Amino acid sequence: MSDTKVQNRFSLQDDDLWNAVNDAEKQGFFDKVGEIDGKHKPEIGTTEIHWRQLPFYQNVALVRLRDTNWDPSHLCVYYLTHKGELTRLDGTSPPIHMTNAEAPIKVTDDNVLDYLRFFCFFVRGEEGPFLVSETMDTYGMPQDLDEGTRRAIEGVLRPASYEGKNDDGHFLCDAIVYYSNALFLSNFAIQPSGMIEMMEDDPLVTDLTSRVDVPVS
Repeated sequence: MSDTKVQNRFSLQDDDLWNAVNDAEKQGFFDKVGEIDGKHKPEIGTTEIHWRQLPFYQNVALVRLRDTNWDPSHLCVYYLTHKGELTRLDGTSPPIHMTNAEAPIKVTDDNVLDYLRFFCFFVRGEEGPFLVSETMDTYGMPQDLDEGTRRAIEGVLRPASYEGKNDDGHFLCDAIVYYSNALFLSNFAIQPSGMIEMMEDDPLVTDLTSRVDVPVS
């Protein structure tokens, strides 16, 4: 469409938007969290906590915990914090929809792509996240690729784009999505309430030997 808008990427990587929690502040948070999934115990000396604001909420922050002593060592555990309460992002949609209703969410032309990236990363299918893939540096993109596979993937990657609204007031977006062992060109309709519908997905690169491996639970 002629009015396509390409926006800056929302990333879960370490950047200037993440704020570190120091050791003196950690214990209160650990007391709230307790043992994670019955097996991951946060420790002052080894567990890192960072938080960042999210552009589609006014009073909700995203909190990340990680500890290389956990199994797997690259596990990151995420929570949304709102009015002092923690909501675990466990790979399902209800925690996000609950926060959307309570916060509430504010989806706009300027932040809809950020919300799409966020939602698709944290709401998982049986074979992992629906990773909105824009460059090879997108957080979660597999790096253990042979040269031929890398070229094939690079050949289809492009920034996600906002394509305007439909007659129902839903935000229309296009994105390249890495799910399971394939990349798709996916079309989304996003309601102001935060509900997302994937309307079409056309496979672009299939039968890949590497999959997105960014566990959250």
